[in-house]
Amino acid sequence: MTNGLQPSTSIRLEACAKTFADGTRALEPMTLEIEGGETIVFLGPSGCGKTTTLRIIAGLENPDAGGRIYFDDEDVTDLPIERRNVGMVFQSYALFPNMDVEKNIAYGLKIRKMTRAEISTRVNEMLDMMHIHELKGRTIDQLSGGQRQRVALARAIAVQPRVLLLDEPLTALDALLRERLRVGIDELLRGLGITAVYVTHDQAEAMSLGDRIVVMSHGRVAQVGTPRSIYFEPEDKFVADFIGTMNCINGTVHDGCFESEGGSMPWQSAGNGPKEILFRPENATITEAGKGMLRGYVAAAFFLGDRTRLIVEGTGREKLTIETDSRREYREGEEVGIDIDLDMVLVL
Repeated sequence: MTNGLQPSTSIRLEACAKTFADGTRALEPMTLEIEGGETIVFLGPSGCGKTTTLRIIAGLENPDAGGRIYFDDEDVTDLPIERRNVGMVFQSYALFPNMDVEKNIAYGLKIRKMTRAEISTRVNEMLDMMHIHELKGRTIDQLSGGQRQRVALARAIAVQPRVLLLDEPLTALDALLRERLRVGIDELLRGLGITAVYVTHDQAEAMSLGDRIVVMSHGRVAQVGTPRSIYFEPEDKFVADFIGTMNCINGTVHDGCFESEGGSMPWQSAGNGPKEILFRPENATITEAGKGMLRGYVAAAFFLGDRTRLIVEGTGREKLTIETDSRREYREGEEVGIDIDLDMVLVL
């Protein structure tokens, strides 16, 4: 099977905003370029504008006046979804319950008036690609959640779309199945080389699937970058908090030391005064009481098998989350020391 139209289609949004009829501003003006063959993930909490952006790309919503959408150099702003040649996978999958798997996959091909032989060949390619050949005669209500998701993907890809759009396709599945299918989707997208736009509120999905991530908040783009840059170099507190777990300590820098309620640590940056430092759980180490840079008390301990997650209080206004691979047990109220990798500290 071919990978769709070659070369892969690029997408360009120019000043795309969305205001609904009741005056609700769902999306502030967004300008963004998506490279051909790239998987880009829109990530953010509910109501941040990520699904609205996807629907604008699809042609299900029109941007406010002045906004334009381009596929390569073609202006598709005024084209309806059926003329944009996009494939869509919805959270609900939107499969036809009165059709079996084979007919669901064939539906878009019939709309495009392909011959019966062409449809049969393409459907069989999709069944093989998704490893669901044995399901071809089953109705949708006879399928598990994971099987339905693969059928929805097969139907979307069968028409060889210019762009594949996925709107939280794994949300309804249990955690183990989400993890398994996440790997499968990643392999599929890499193999096809198709331009894909993926919407999710799940940071693990975003980090594992995206070539780049667009973090959104309140209808605005907070940051665009690779998963590594988003995680290690967040540009503001919202991104730092939303991607992974982030600890925050407030204190004061004075004569080369950062001093807080929990203790002090050396500080090399110039300037004295109030300071807020951020660090991730994996960038701190639990030590014996009285031996770390900071001291605190165990508020809770969660054994996770390969590590223990400690919630530590007494270092400031906010409790800290710190993970340790030590096999020892920690008791509530126990005093511990904390060392922080100063090279990994963020100051925003």
